[in-house]
Amino acid sequence: AVVSTQSTGETMDANLKIVAGITTLLSISLVSLYFLLSKKKRPVTLDPNQKVALKLIKKDIISHDTRLFRFALPSPEHILGLPIGNHLSLIATINGELVVRSYTPVSSDDDIGYMDLVIKVYFKNVHPKFPAGGKMTQHLEQLNIGDTIDVRGPKGKIHYLGKGKYEVKRKGQLATVMGKKIGMIAGGSGITPMLQVAAEILKNPADRSQISLLFANQTPEDILCKDIIEEMEQDERFTVWYTVDRAPETGWDYSVGFVDAEMLAKHIPAPGTDTAVMMCGPPPMIKFACLPNLEKLGFQEDNLLVF
Repeated sequence: AVVSTQSTGETMDANLKIVAGITTLLSISLVSLYFLLSKKKRPVTLDPNQKVALKLIKKDIISHDTRLFRFALPSPEHILGLPIGNHLSLIATINGELVVRSYTPVSSDDDIGYMDLVIKVYFKNVHPKFPAGGKMTQHLEQLNIGDTIDVRGPKGKIHYLGKGKYEVKRKGQLATVMGKKIGMIAGGSGITPMLQVAAEILKNPADRSQISLLFANQTPEDILCKDIIEEMEQDERFTVWYTVDRAPETGWDYSVGFVDAEMLAKHIPAPGTDTAVMMCGPPPMIKFACLPNLEKLGFQEDNLLVF
């Protein structure tokens, strides 16, 4: 009998492809299982009904006006307990006045025993429209290691459940929004909730959501968390485009100017049933630049998520 070597070779190739496919699926499954099991039940810090005092244990100077503040949780085994998409409040009495401000940590419940906040400090006598500066950010700047700040949460209307699924509170009702193609529009310090969601997606290999971030700032030097963003860019699921009000004459390869319909059409996913757009930034940017232009492009209100 004569055996066809071509037929044998084709069979071997087919078998190798099957084995490779099974190996890839098994690897993804094992990594996903580890991802789920790593979130074992731990004591939770946040309580929506009462304040919790957290101690400052580290302060890093990122730039002339940007700091990373690390606060210890009640024990080394505690997690913060902040759902992805939610935020918390910092509470302090400053010069006899109760001041409450909302922030989104850049850390997550995978970071055990501490919480990290990246804060842009608004110093007094810098911006002519706000000569007093930011009350809470300047208070944080003056904290010494060992000082405490009160926090309360979780708060917020958006909860990212994973794999392109969101739970959104609207008019007192919970609604589910699906969007594996995610457009993110951030202005200034509004980047932190975007990074919170993006980090959750990118650390889970089973979440194949695609993220397109459009990040607006006054100047290139004002871009917060650029090191984190550049690290995220190494993942094929994440892309970023910048726009600034004022750019240097040379060396800037991105947009200049306010967010408009043309910029949105180029740098975030097109409207569709599987597209969600998340926004966080100064209210005028959201009201006058983002929402009208997204509507002009054909986006439906149900798929627009404003932090």
